[in-house]
Amino acid sequence: MDLNLREHQSAVIDELRQGFINGYRTQLLYAPTGFGKTEVAIYLMKATRDKYKRAAMMMDRLVLVDQTSKRLLKYGLRHGVFQADHSRFDPMERLQVCSAQTMESRQGFPEVDLLIVDECHITRKKTVEYIKAHPNMRVIGLTATPFTKGLGEIYENVVTGETTGNLVQRKWLAPLRVYIAKEIDMTGVKKVAGEWAANEVEERGMKITGDIVASWEKKTHEIFGKPVKSIVFCAGVDHGAQLVEEFAKRGYNFVSISYKDSSDLKEDAIKDFERPDTKIHGLIATDILTRGFDVPDVMIGVSARPFSKSLSSHIQQMGRIMRPYEGKEFGVWLDHGGNYLRFQDDWDEVYEIGVRKLDDKLERAKKEPTEKEKKESKCPACGFLWPATADSCPSCGHVRQRRVVTNVAGELQELIKNKRIHHIDKQQFYSELLWYASTKNYNPNWASHKYREKFGVWPRGLHETQTAPSMPTLNWIKSKQIAWVKGRQKGAAR
Repeated sequence: MDLNLREHQSAVIDELRQGFINGYRTQLLYAPTGFGKTEVAIYLMKATRDKYKRAAMMMDRLVLVDQTSKRLLKYGLRHGVFQADHSRFDPMERLQVCSAQTMESRQGFPEVDLLIVDECHITRKKTVEYIKAHPNMRVIGLTATPFTKGLGEIYENVVTGETTGNLVQRKWLAPLRVYIAKEIDMTGVKKVAGEWAANEVEERGMKITGDIVASWEKKTHEIFGKPVKSIVFCAGVDHGAQLVEEFAKRGYNFVSISYKDSSDLKEDAIKDFERPDTKIHGLIATDILTRGFDVPDVMIGVSARPFSKSLSSHIQQMGRIMRPYEGKEFGVWLDHGGNYLRFQDDWDEVYEIGVRKLDDKLERAKKEPTEKEKKESKCPACGFLWPATADSCPSCGHVRQRRVVTNVAGELQELIKNKRIHHIDKQQFYSELLWYASTKNYNPNWASHKYREKFGVWPRGLHETQTAPSMPTLNWIKSKQIAWVKGRQKGAAR
């Protein structure tokens, strides 16, 4: 099978190559779920091999090693798998797929010219030492959540692919319909290194198991008319077992998997769940399903594990529901953890503009919304969550009466993705528009009009400086150009 890249994938490859030309030895590729980071990595590995050089891709989970090996075989690429007792172990092959654990525990890992680190936001001490010990080796880290402290000390350059918003707009990702459900009460729970203590998170989560199951049952029938494939991110192993029992009482087959289960059991459960005719209604886990889980016909995700600071986990979990699938118009996210509102500002920014630089500040404990803020976010007539800039409810048309609040305890409330933009660097965006207009010899007012098209206001008080546009800005411009052409075509057809 030929490896054919999409335009946005080819664009980031060009940026990465230019980065190496500019002298950056270690680069980080940020791209959201659905971008096709693995295909980009395989293309770069093949290009390295074609130059009679060596390349390796490293991941920190064995299941991902096998998935990547299968991808390489799909494209007819011979390779070795550097993993204990693996049938494809062959250190002489120019392409290698390796597990971080095996590489760290063995001596004699083959020298490579290019190392690609999957899920590089999970920093491993020995991997970092290996990168620093090989100054002639080029390195590319891949991640959808580059928020871990210290990444800027490892990677010298950031290349940004398509934003989540653009992928949704182009239907390469499914949009989310988010509902805020009865929340796990974390009042008074102690924190360890900024995150709530795991044992107390589980204890609190188990108190609302019945609400979690009831909410899922109500929404799966209300929205889809029947049970549909779902995954639940539970608060702990015992919580997962409790959820299985509660779902079973209502006649639903949910399977819980955890670190306590054997690799074969977990693999068998996921393989069964992947089948179109599976009898499993849903999988339940704490973090096993957070990364590397790719079952695109999953329709509902349930967040039942609160995070105080882990924006990465929150985004990774939502990404499992956003994989596109034939006939899938949207995914449904049922939030019992309070995570969506807790991380909403950061998520809105990542959704709209991606990641421009490695910023340690994003992965910090977030301030909890007050009860007043939570209540005022909901339509008093129907319970729909207000977009920040709207004064009428998009669901029922009710006109917002500021400071007038009602709430129905325990009811799910739908949340339209908030379009707040006050965290976006408006000056950066305007400067990039100015640069683009200048290079294309556009009318001097083009940048102002495009700025107003995005933000709803004119660029008052901003400097007239020019900056080369980032990939998200170029993608935004392109999407507007495509929409304009389609509009013209529709008009001509009338």
